Amino acid sequence: MRTPTVLISGASIAGPALAYWLNARGWRTTVVERFDELREDGQNIDVRGAGREVARHMGIEDAIRAASTGETGTEFVDAAGAPLARFAAGTSDSGGATAELEILRGQLSRIIVDRTREDTEYIFGDRILALDENDEDNGGEGEDGVTVTFAGGATRTFDVVVIAEGLRSRTRSLVFPDIDAVRELDFYIAYLTIPRTGDDSDLWRWHSAGRGRSITLRPDNLGTIRATLSFLSDVRGLDELDRDGVVTILRRTFADVGWAAPRVLAALDDAPLYFDAVGQARMPSWSSGRVALVGDAAYCSSPISGMSTSLALTGAYVLAGELAAHPPRTAFARYEALMRPYVDQAQKLPPGTPRIANPRGRTGLATMNTVLRIAGSPAAARLGGLASRLFTPPADAINLPTYARTTPPNRPGLV
Repeated sequence: MRTPTVLISGASIAGPALAYWLNARGWRTTVVERFDELREDGQNIDVRGAGREVARHMGIEDAIRAASTGETGTEFVDAAGAPLARFAAGTSDSGGATAELEILRGQLSRIIVDRTREDTEYIFGDRILALDENDEDNGGEGEDGVTVTFAGGATRTFDVVVIAEGLRSRTRSLVFPDIDAVRELDFYIAYLTIPRTGDDSDLWRWHSAGRGRSITLRPDNLGTIRATLSFLSDVRGLDELDRDGVVTILRRTFADVGWAAPRVLAALDDAPLYFDAVGQARMPSWSSGRVALVGDAAYCSSPISGMSTSLALTGAYVLAGELAAHPPRTAFARYEALMRPYVDQAQKLPPGTPRIANPRGRTGLATMNTVLRIAGSPAAARLGGLASRLFTPPADAINLPTYARTTPPNRPGLV
């Protein structure tokens, strides 16, 4: 039987994870990544619930734990840095604002890529320029599959193409040109890596400054601090500005903010900086013909949800399992039927999010701080439940199917 082939666009988390599972099921996998090399940067992410179960099945849970950021919990502070409320890291697969497994995005990507390099062809510094599906079911002629034209000039044909890119995927627009996939949340986040000082701790420290602004500091396992500057704005396109424009906006927006803001603003001169408009991917379908979407390109839930990594790992596992057992169109339909309820739950942000955690007025800020003090009080801890409801996303909201790791001899054909 001919070995089925797949091209996966994107080498972050969902793409290499899909390659891992398809390798285990006898596919020949190719991953294309537009950057010249694997990106080792990225902020803290957590692996929860079903995503952690998938990581366990992949045999990478211990590697993730070994690369943990060391974050011990979450602490909300006032403008002087005094604690308002503190919450310990979770001790289960899903619980806590700080999950039990916290890791830098680039390091998780590296862990998965390293486990697929022997069986997967990685093409860095290239991207998909055009997709031409030639399928006998649709009356096409020639080789059955998807002919891919790469920006570098090469042309190759694959049985299946999977887009595992980010929220604002360019390749997705080749397949779904008429769909506005992004639901904007009117929220921007600047991510920086700054030097660690003696005043820092292993807590995720968070200060809401009013007027829709917040600042956070998080530890990593590299001896530095991962900082964010976040603010609400209904002005679109700020993420398209050059670095100088972004720096100007950040300095003006956070000029009067206390606590660590002056330190973070001072680092803007030379610190690594990534600036993003926060949104969600809302797609009516995750496939078209022999092309499918997985991870953020299909169903980004936003960093606010705490679910994007778990969705990426879980989606890759389910998609690979279905492709190994069914023809592409059937596999894509089953993948979507299994994943859609999980995604819908993950994308249901708490009412008022992100505004509720970034209040504009004094009353909203005072209310939020009062709720945090109550949730973090010894009495609430004894009663249990409140902090868990505040900070635990629906990471377990799917029953993972069981799939064979190797290709069954009676596997249905690709057509």
